[in-house]
Amino acid sequence: MRYFIHAAYNGNNYRGWQKLPGIVSVQQVLETTLSKLLKEPIAIVGCGRTDAQVHASQFFFHFDLSKKMNFDLLFRLNKSLPHEILIYDVIPMDGTPHARFDAVERSYDYYLHTFNDPYLLGLSAYYPLVSPNLNAIKQAMALLTNYNDFKCFCKSPLKYEHTICYLSNAELYTNLDQTILRFRFTSNRFLAGMIRIIVGKLVQLGKEELSLVEFEDYLKHQITPKTIVPVHAQGLYLSKVTYPYLNLPNRSVLGNVFLQSVNLLV
Repeated sequence: MRYFIHAAYNGNNYRGWQKLPGIVSVQQVLETTLSKLLKEPIAIVGCGRTDAQVHASQFFFHFDLSKKMNFDLLFRLNKSLPHEILIYDVIPMDGTPHARFDAVERSYDYYLHTFNDPYLLGLSAYYPLVSPNLNAIKQAMALLTNYNDFKCFCKSPLKYEHTICYLSNAELYTNLDQTILRFRFTSNRFLAGMIRIIVGKLVQLGKEELSLVEFEDYLKHQITPKTIVPVHAQGLYLSKVTYPYLNLPNRSVLGNVFLQSVNLLV
């Protein structure tokens, strides 16, 4: 029997999603916990991979179980897991749907605050921008959906068969006093480091260290920037994963509170 798990996690204490020797990962913690509860070795497949200190306000993974469960796995998982990892739904699935390969769309949010606030530590990235040029940032984000090859904004382009991504949405939001910025990106796929590299260039645009023409030239002529400085990991959230057969709302309480504070479109 195949099960899909709808989850969320705070990535600050983890070296990313993927299980690797010698590190604490979200995948490793989940597999260990599931194996203990279900009393058999459990291997899970996630909808994607997040880097160290990156969060997921919506995440899906699947696993197969050899026998039918006779207890409330949702309750026991949430009781057994560290508080940084939360399970929303345990969903029995017909056939063999795949958490990673069946996803048709993913959205990421990047949060940035321009004032030093200890209450946002680890939940948003602090960049002390003074009167950033938000209009230039907004124009650059609108340009992104005109292109589909993002090799220039990829950390390791040679590891892919191709670097085509169909970006359907790229929007900038801010709170009323424009001290918290939210960047939202939606696409069928994303490349390694792509969002953090793009936001890094958008920050340069906001500081007027980069022109809009230079930004578009990267995309138009596939010019790799001479300097690539990705923004901090803790501002990045995987926030929505959509399947042809499953389209659940983001249910993260913290994520929704944070979203409400930055819901004004520039």
